[in-house]
Amino acid sequence: MTVIEIESEDQFTDLSKTKDKLISLYFHTEWAEPCKNMNSIYNTLSNTKENASILFISINADNFSNISDLFEVSAVPYFILIKNSTILKELSGADPKEFINSIKELNTESTQKSETKTTPQPSEPTSEQQESPEQLNERLTKLTNAAPVMLFMKGSPSSPQCGFSRQLVAILREHEVRFGFFDILKDDSVRQGLKEFSDWPTFPQLYIKGEFQGGLDIIKESIEEDADFFQNAIA
Repeated sequence: MTVIEIESEDQFTDLSKTKDKLISLYFHTEWAEPCKNMNSIYNTLSNTKENASILFISINADNFSNISDLFEVSAVPYFILIKNSTILKELSGADPKEFINSIKELNTESTQKSETKTTPQPSEPTSEQQESPEQLNERLTKLTNAAPVMLFMKGSPSSPQCGFSRQLVAILREHEVRFGFFDILKDDSVRQGLKEFSDWPTFPQLYIKGEFQGGLDIIKESIEEDADFFQNAIA
């Protein structure tokens, strides 16, 4: 698949919502010398047969500073690998080997999961309906540990769908916290299951190292009590 060069923030928002597909985000600039070599490598990887299922996106960090700020990109080249609105891995620097290995590893995992899925017949319930409480709990455990800091919100950081989610994203960015996120509007099983999983009825919900920290008000209170709340919780 040819690399898609982002030309607008709306285009990025639409592409980043692509479901069930590994997405590679590549932040670059015209002036950074390391990017010149990585541009060629990135294009080559996007056109290989084994990477045909991956969505390769290229973003000029200077032209789209809002997107760069959203992901806390402070240096280029910078790579972010995401799937279903969840950040799986972040890589900084021009080490082709590290990026290639990460792509291969995550693409292999995605392929294996796809191959093990069976397509239900029209008369059968969907896989979401078949998910047992134990399976859902296991999935929620994996999701809450998908990144050191995980935000479960309505919408995405670039397009929050409620004021509370927007405020918590702003707080995380203000404190320069890197975080993964999950759009609970895209998966009702996660949306409902997480309420019981965390024993908290509303969203957004913030997890650090797999541990539930609270919603917007609790996070605000934690920061008021300890200005270094995030640093201490992540350490």
